[in-house]
Amino acid sequence: MVDKQQVARVLEDIASFMELKGENPFRVRAYRSAARAIATFPGDLAEALATGELAETKGIGPATLEIIAEVLNTGRSRMLEDLRDEIPPGLVEMLQISGLGVAKVRQIYETLHIDTLAELEEAARDGRLEKLPRFGKKTAENILKGIAFLRQSSAYRLLHHARSEAQALAEVLRTLPGVTEVYVVGSVRRWREVIRDLDFVLVMKGPPGPVVETLGAASGVREFVSSTERAITLRFASGTVADVYLSSPERLGYDLVRATGSEEHWSQLAARARSMGLVFEESGPRREAELLSITREEDLYRLLDLPWIAPELREGRGEIEAAASGTLPCLLEPGDVRGFLHCHTVYSDGSSTIREWAEAARKAGYSYLGITDHGTAAAYAGGLRAEDIARQHAEIDEVNRECRDFKVLKGVEADILGDGSLDYNDEILGSFDFVIASVHSRLGMDAGQMTRRILKAMDNPHMAILGHPTGRLLLSRDPYPMDLEAIFEKAAERGIAVEINADPQRLDLDWRLVRDAVGRGVTISLGADAHGVNGIANMELGVAMARKGWLGKEQVLNTRHLEGFLEHVARRRARR
Repeated sequence: MVDKQQVARVLEDIASFMELKGENPFRVRAYRSAARAIATFPGDLAEALATGELAETKGIGPATLEIIAEVLNTGRSRMLEDLRDEIPPGLVEMLQISGLGVAKVRQIYETLHIDTLAELEEAARDGRLEKLPRFGKKTAENILKGIAFLRQSSAYRLLHHARSEAQALAEVLRTLPGVTEVYVVGSVRRWREVIRDLDFVLVMKGPPGPVVETLGAASGVREFVSSTERAITLRFASGTVADVYLSSPERLGYDLVRATGSEEHWSQLAARARSMGLVFEESGPRREAELLSITREEDLYRLLDLPWIAPELREGRGEIEAAASGTLPCLLEPGDVRGFLHCHTVYSDGSSTIREWAEAARKAGYSYLGITDHGTAAAYAGGLRAEDIARQHAEIDEVNRECRDFKVLKGVEADILGDGSLDYNDEILGSFDFVIASVHSRLGMDAGQMTRRILKAMDNPHMAILGHPTGRLLLSRDPYPMDLEAIFEKAAERGIAVEINADPQRLDLDWRLVRDAVGRGVTISLGADAHGVNGIANMELGVAMARKGWLGKEQVLNTRHLEGFLEHVARRRARR
């Protein structure tokens, strides 16, 4: 199953490869425009292609439409493959290094004749790279970090891509003769933000032999990596590795807990079992000579005198002790979130109008919506100029007059500038219902500089929420260095909420840090950072990260009614 981001990536890669070859810049721009149009397209691509709607979409021409159709129908692009064959593989890898765009890759290739990562690494270390125009020592150091990051992350995929792929593969596995049930387990079920392998539990009718034979011939399977009586590791043609666990109704609960993991959670459960005279074996739990039937996960936890533990918490980070003492949190549920925050419209770099956002958020069950287009400093994202604000606010007022049971809030995502100021004056900031403030520029600051910058921004009474607080881009860019302890302390003191940004490439604040933040008195805000109404789905990932951070509804800002949310903003503005 091909999603929008995959199609957009093909078009973006074609543009990059054409630019690397020095082809016509107008053609390059056409493919980039088409990539943006697809990434923000609000409907179903296949349906829009069939009805002709896609052909009428701004930014998509006949040539790019042909590529889109090919990718949707076959999952590949011959043009992209031909271009990839014409370009040294090392240059393709270099494009994946954060901060090393097409222009710099071309400069490196044409000036230093470097076309492999190994040669690039050597040039960064011996000083040749920093002598190039517009490079310098800092750029060379960042490229070394990027190479290391690339090597570490190449085996992983983002959670939303892994979930889509796992669901598609589960449908294939359900068609196999003898398979009665298929469960997606492992790190996907635990909602880890990046995924390496996919894991499945298959419930079978009859012996496993016939299922194993049909697995080898299943659609897309390239090879058996390994095989035992109860587990098979498959490699698909796409390169995806899947661990398939063969179960039965009598053992299903045991296998689901074991295959969901994590290793730390499972080993701690096994240790607790041993202390109670139980042994966990591959075939199931055993008490002396008796092999116990465990049909549901709840049965296994009950056997260990524990309540059921949600998959998101099964990371070996104190959840078993909390379960044993009766202190597991009552976790946030998707329906607890009342306000849909942090979304961009056509007034900046979004693809949906205010009215479209209001209709989509209301339909999704939210009671209020926080529009937050980029501030004026974000010229790269078409940020709101002062003269645009009145026009946007008038449009929001008009939509609100038509929606009596739903409220659109006038928000903004203001930039935290290099000196810690925000990119509007107090009068303009005061015209918004609430302000998210985020760092988007000068990401190369050291920890002291970045910390001082953010702490100064927190002195501005209009700042209600700190957006994507560490600036990370999963599998692409590390968090910028800063003193998070100091930032959490000041956020709690000033009454500023810290965001879990639900953009699938960010998922920032990291769930591992959420408990520390809340423990210091910080309120968490869930923000979709969505640029089109299809980004409504981002909030599901945000909720999952909040759950992994042990959050309940009372610790999340936008689970409050509209009045409670606005009271938070008002209290913040009163703390001057």
